[in-house]
Amino acid sequence: MEKEVLYLKVARIIEEQIFSETLRIGDKLPSLRSIQKLHNISLNTAKQAFLELESKSLIDSRPRSGYYVSKTSQRKFALPSISQPDILGKEKNPDGLINKIYDTLNYKDIRQFSLGIPDNSLLPIAKLNKSVIKIARNLEGSGMTIEPAQGNINLRRNIAKWALLFEGKLSEDDVVITPGTMSAIFNCLMAVTMRGDTIGVESPVYFGILQLAKSMGLNVIELPTHPVLGVDIEALKKVIHKINAVCFVSNFNNPMGSLMPDDNKRMLVEMLTYYNVPMIEDDLFGNLYFGESRPKACKVFDEAGIVMWCGGVSKVLAPGYRVGWVAPGKFKNKIISQKLLQTVSMPTLYQEVIADFMEFGGYDHHLRKFRQTLHTNCLKYQRTIEEHFPPNTKISQPQGGFFLWLELDKRLDTNELFDLAIKQKLSFAPGRMFTQHNQFNNCMRLNFALHWDDNLEHDLRRLGEFFKKVLC
Repeated sequence: MEKEVLYLKVARIIEEQIFSETLRIGDKLPSLRSIQKLHNISLNTAKQAFLELESKSLIDSRPRSGYYVSKTSQRKFALPSISQPDILGKEKNPDGLINKIYDTLNYKDIRQFSLGIPDNSLLPIAKLNKSVIKIARNLEGSGMTIEPAQGNINLRRNIAKWALLFEGKLSEDDVVITPGTMSAIFNCLMAVTMRGDTIGVESPVYFGILQLAKSMGLNVIELPTHPVLGVDIEALKKVIHKINAVCFVSNFNNPMGSLMPDDNKRMLVEMLTYYNVPMIEDDLFGNLYFGESRPKACKVFDEAGIVMWCGGVSKVLAPGYRVGWVAPGKFKNKIISQKLLQTVSMPTLYQEVIADFMEFGGYDHHLRKFRQTLHTNCLKYQRTIEEHFPPNTKISQPQGGFFLWLELDKRLDTNELFDLAIKQKLSFAPGRMFTQHNQFNNCMRLNFALHWDDNLEHDLRRLGEFFKKVLC
C-alpha cells in the first residue's frame, strides 16, 4: 500500500511538471537512478512511477536513450466555448432524441460512446457477488424485515463515515437512502417546488433533469457555464429573483466535466442563503477525481441547511443496485414523508452489500483503481481525438468523472448525423440532448468509462474520420 501511494506521488509530481511546461514536449526526463536518489525511493518504485506516466501517454521511452516527454502530453485542441443560453428562446425538450438514443441500447454490435454508465469490465462485479452471498447468509430475518423509510442504518452510518469532506459534520441521522440518485433529486424537487415554479440549471445540463422538470410542470432557466469552472454565479445573481431552486453538478458536471472552484462554491452558497433559494447538489461524480484529493461539495459551506447533497453508486460501483442517498438539511422530514408515500421501504440486501463494501475496504480499493483507469482513458481519448477528428474540434479537459464534451465544426449537426453514425455501428450523445433550447447542435458527449483496447481505439478513430468525411 505504501509503495503504491509513493509511486503515484512521484508520478504526480512529474505529471504536474509536464502540465505546467516545466518539462516540455521532447524534454528528456532524469534517469531512473536519478529519480531514485532525488525522491529517496527504490529503483522498482521509480520504474512504477514511469510506467504510470507511460500508461497516460505522458512520456515514452527511447531504446538506449531514456524517457522523454511525449508529443501527446500537451493538448492541441481548444476548450469548448462558454455556453450562452438564450433564456428568451422558444423551449423544445429533446425527448424524441433521448428515446432514440435509448433504443440503440438493444443492439449489442453498436459501440456505445453514448452510454452514461461505466463498462461492466471496470466494475468489481465478482467481489460484489461474493458480498451478496455473504450478506444474504447472515442477514437478520433473511432480508424480510421492512427497513425504516429513512433507509438502512448500517448504510447511512458508512456513508457518513465515508463523507470525510464534511469533516465529521455529517452523521447517519442526516442521510436518507433513496432508490438511486435521480430519485433523490426528484424528492428534493418535490420538497422545495410546486407546479409553475422555476429552477436554475447549468447549460448544457444532464437531460434527466430536464425530463424531471417537465414531468413536474417546472420551468427551467439554463445558465451560462464555463467548461472548466462551471456555472456563472454572476449570471445566476441577475435572474435569482425568478428562481425558486437551483440544481447543479458542482463536481465534474455531466456532460461538460467542469469543476467549480471552492471559492465559487462558497460564494454560491452564501448568495443562495441570502436569497433563501434551496440548492439540489448532484455530487454523483465527486469520488471520481483525477487530482490528489476529493473536491469539496457545496454542502460543506452550508450553514442554513438549504443545500440538499445527493449521491449514489450508479456511476461508480453498481448501476443496477439503484442505491442513492441525500443529506437534505432542513428538508429532511419532508423528504422522509415523501419517500414513505412513494416506496415505503427499500430492499435491505443491496443496501447492506454497499455498506459492507464501504466498511471493509472494497469501495476504497475499487475507487483508487477506477480513478486511475478513467484518467488514463481520458488522456488516450484526447490524444486519439486530436489525431483523428476535424482540426477545428474543441474538447473539454475534465478533472474527473468520465465524460468528454466535444464542440465540432458549426457545419455539423450531431442530431442529424446520429442516424448515419448508427449505420456505421457508432453511437454518441448529441449535444441537443442536454438543453431545452435550439443550441449545442454541433456538440456531443462521449463516455470514456469503457475498456480501452485496440478495438475501442479503432472505433474512436472511425468516429473522427466519419465527421471528417461529412465535412469534405
